[in-house]
Amino acid sequence: MFEATKVGRSVSKEAFKAQRDELRTQLLEAQRELQESGTAVVVVVAGVEAAGKGEVVNRLNEWLDTRGVQTFAFWERSDEEMERPRYWRFWRAMPPRGEISILFGGWYLSPIEHRFRGLCDDAALDAEIARIVDFERMLTHDGVLIVKFWFHLSEQDQKRRLKELSRDDRSRWKMLPEKSKFSEQYQHFEHVAERVIRQSDRGIAPWYLIEAEDTRYRDLTVGKTLLQAIRARMGQQIPMEPPTPADPLDLPESPSAKITLLDQLDMSLKLSRGDYKEQLKNLQQEINELTWEAYKQRRSTVLVFEGVDAGGKGGAIRRITSAVDARLYRTIPVAAPTDEEKAHHYLWRFWRHIPRAGHMIIYDRSWYGRVLVERVEGFASDAEWRRAYSEINEFEEELVENGAILLKFWLQVSADEQLRRFQDREDTPYKRYKITDEDWRNREKSPEYKAAVNEMVARTSTEHAPWTLVEGDDKPYARIKVLSTVCDAMREALRGKKKAASGTGVVRCGDALPVDDG
Repeated sequence: MFEATKVGRSVSKEAFKAQRDELRTQLLEAQRELQESGTAVVVVVAGVEAAGKGEVVNRLNEWLDTRGVQTFAFWERSDEEMERPRYWRFWRAMPPRGEISILFGGWYLSPIEHRFRGLCDDAALDAEIARIVDFERMLTHDGVLIVKFWFHLSEQDQKRRLKELSRDDRSRWKMLPEKSKFSEQYQHFEHVAERVIRQSDRGIAPWYLIEAEDTRYRDLTVGKTLLQAIRARMGQQIPMEPPTPADPLDLPESPSAKITLLDQLDMSLKLSRGDYKEQLKNLQQEINELTWEAYKQRRSTVLVFEGVDAGGKGGAIRRITSAVDARLYRTIPVAAPTDEEKAHHYLWRFWRHIPRAGHMIIYDRSWYGRVLVERVEGFASDAEWRRAYSEINEFEEELVENGAILLKFWLQVSADEQLRRFQDREDTPYKRYKITDEDWRNREKSPEYKAAVNEMVARTSTEHAPWTLVEGDDKPYARIKVLSTVCDAMREALRGKKKAASGTGVVRCGDALPVDDG
């Protein structure tokens, strides 16, 4: 694979100067087109050590308008990054639409080094690359242009470069003696890199292999390739792959054939006032103790509340938060996205709120809006909400793999009870803010929402993140069911019956600390 990067390509000083200024002008024009089109660009800069990746990035920042460019180097993970899933740091680096992010190594740096050092096997590496491919596909479908450069040197050229760098007092390499391992085991590193590139080279996010021996050739090739990729995107539609979920089942014309999971809930379930008060007191005391134990064990908790309008989400959330120390939790009410949030993938605003280890976050509405309100109201295209099921499952799996205790609740009430609560809100002054015209419109679309909820549960109630459906006509019963479910799940997780992936001693390819990416 890398033979084509060792043929001795070069560009003379005169040829470089003749092309440089025109290329820079064209890049600036393309950058302005990007801003107008709202296309985000992610440039991944990776390759063998001593190939001059830092020099290339400096050159791109020189040629581009840096007001629309951000550069990120993923070295040692910070304390706050260590307390969250690995991809959290990459989501934070995602550019808004119209801008460019340049990533040193990106999401490839750690898996390659991890495998190179023997900290995982080929199967674990392949699993991580499959996750990367899914991640890049998701970004591309959202309109992001991903341009990946791999810079390569022959073994002889790399040894010479490393020797030169070791003599340079200004070089950061003096601080990293372990760099010599890459030259000592050149063939092994090249083998790992080839495996990664081969499996992650896709038409929607291809790799560009760059010969890095001649710096002028290297820099011009990168600039021209980036320009070509941007221009190509401006002149074509976003590359798409068919969404995974099949079309909805074509159900027979019979009421009994159209029953959903929600229709099977027993809305007559009730709890006496006395039992409610007693159980509430005991459960709130337990959840207080469990949240402190989770804090000690550094296990984060993510609670997701969805449900019909007036289904009782707020009441259930308040029974939890009134029992938890305010320093340990945050409640995130999810409404229509802001302009900043619209400029990113829809999951971006949820990734940014992932709690630190030991803390709890409660989502009042969540990422499931993509397959519910956005689907029913037509805010998301058919392809967008169909793709969202697998994107959401992957997101939740990463949370759980990182040790999070993840619970999802759907609170349902009957049509009659919902109508009664709507009318009560209209008649009670301090409750009127809860009722809007949109609530009444949503009520008229109850069949469509039921079908959407049924498919949502079918496609996203997984072993690591199951849904809990709550019968909500009786508020005391619903609240106790929620609290009991939270306590049971936290108790089981904290007693070790359901260990966190990060605490089992299992090594996942990609969790190794990355090296400096000079």
